[in-house]
Amino acid sequence: MKVAVAGCCHGELDKLYETLELLQRRNNVQIDLLLCCGDFQAVRNEADLRCMAVSAKYRHMQTFYRYYSGEKKAPVLTIFIGGNHEASNHLQELPYGGWVAPNIYYLGYAGVVKYRGVRIGGISGIFKSHDYKKGHFECPPYNQQTVRSAYHVRNIEVFKLKQLKHPMDIFMSHDWPRSIYHYGNKKQLLKMKSFFRQEVENNTLGSPAASELLQHFQPTYWFSAHLHVKFAALMQHQANIEGQLPKATKFLALDKCLPHRDFLQVIDIDHDPNASDSLEYDIEWLAVLKATNNLINVTSNAWNMPENNGLHAKWDYSATEGALKEILEELSHNLKIPCNFSVTAACYDPYKPQKNMEPVHIINPQTTEFCAQFGLTDINDRIQQVKEEGSVRGEYEEEEEMDSTESAEEPSEYYADNSGLSSSINPDEIMLDEEGGDEDQSTCSVDPSPDHPPDFSASFSDTRIMPDSMMVSSDDAIDSTNEDLEKSGVSEQTEEKSLNERALKRIGKNENGNSAMKKIKRRNQAIYATEDED
Repeated sequence: MKVAVAGCCHGELDKLYETLELLQRRNNVQIDLLLCCGDFQAVRNEADLRCMAVSAKYRHMQTFYRYYSGEKKAPVLTIFIGGNHEASNHLQELPYGGWVAPNIYYLGYAGVVKYRGVRIGGISGIFKSHDYKKGHFECPPYNQQTVRSAYHVRNIEVFKLKQLKHPMDIFMSHDWPRSIYHYGNKKQLLKMKSFFRQEVENNTLGSPAASELLQHFQPTYWFSAHLHVKFAALMQHQANIEGQLPKATKFLALDKCLPHRDFLQVIDIDHDPNASDSLEYDIEWLAVLKATNNLINVTSNAWNMPENNGLHAKWDYSATEGALKEILEELSHNLKIPCNFSVTAACYDPYKPQKNMEPVHIINPQTTEFCAQFGLTDINDRIQQVKEEGSVRGEYEEEEEMDSTESAEEPSEYYADNSGLSSSINPDEIMLDEEGGDEDQSTCSVDPSPDHPPDFSASFSDTRIMPDSMMVSSDDAIDSTNEDLEKSGVSEQTEEKSLNERALKRIGKNENGNSAMKKIKRRNQAIYATEDED
């Protein structure tokens, strides 16, 4: 079947679908599926714009709202993941995935589905080490911190995905797997994006969490976006089982949706001609969701995932044959995902703009129905409960912090990372001042590949064996936000005390032995007189 893959959409759905229709007419082909690799920007109204982590000048309504309202319908089934420029409040309504508009499906924080027998998985957001081990605690209205942390990848999603054992055909991530640039035309990449050079040479560009998943799944295809450049690579994996042929992954990253940019690629993918034309649940993924339901954390406290280190009674949450049969029986062997999209927020009206619309925390009926059917926890409902309990008891945060500290102190060999995503400044990316340069960086040694340009449309070149150096350090980064807040509080008190002491020191004795205030001429007296709030 013909699968179209798009890079960063940035809300330009009209242009994306128009380009698809043009390709179909020119090449006389029928596109069966569209995959979008993040920065989809499913913005419904002005409140959604407030929940996007971009500067005000980049907050544009674009065209998604027309598909949300029903004015238009996506001409081809569209599946997407979240990136780092999203209406986070909208996507948060669907943590397990769901329809954001008719014929447009979101995979959730992490998710796996099937279409025509092809298994498609994905993980939303980008990697940041300081939020990696936290729970999904954010909810609108967001502050300056949570509007960004809301789209950061969490270890529980990576843990869930790594419980899957069956082969993966396609996997999507917004940011690139770390080290993938060593398996393509690295010379050409650095020629186009020279500001990546230091991180490529230090092997710190990309997501270590995505690298884990790449090594675990070894999928046939891996698609990404984020860095606004087209890049193809072929990674030859080592055989896990003796006598088994090694697998290879075809990697493709694409640009953003703009004229004269490489933001779209059509690929022929083998499928099961006898499989359903409907989007279907993946039963192994559903079984893993049920098995890991008790691991859900909706606090900002760091939390280690279970592992075989003698500290956990259970660490294997992979699906058993019994669990798979139970899922099939619950669904009466009907795996079709119901088309149960519903409008949960007012849609933008260009004739009646509401610039003061505030975001609210919404429980989406799709998620409620999904959780009720499979016995799962509605994350948003749990967050609401935590907020209500915290307001009643007032001591909830302290008790949870004590509990999480015990878990966070457990030694862990589960792959986490103490380095961040890219810290280089991409002039082609939408950035916030607070987003970059806040991570420690680790250096891994990877043998450089020959700079031979791969031809993605015909064949992949520069085939290499995955090095052990792609493995990520097990040093877990512990979040220090609370400590910083405490320090800032202490700093303000110390600062105030220091100001008082300095005022006393200015009082001295004159020649007659009488105390008197020294007259000090200072510039910008009004500034010194105010308390430093920075």
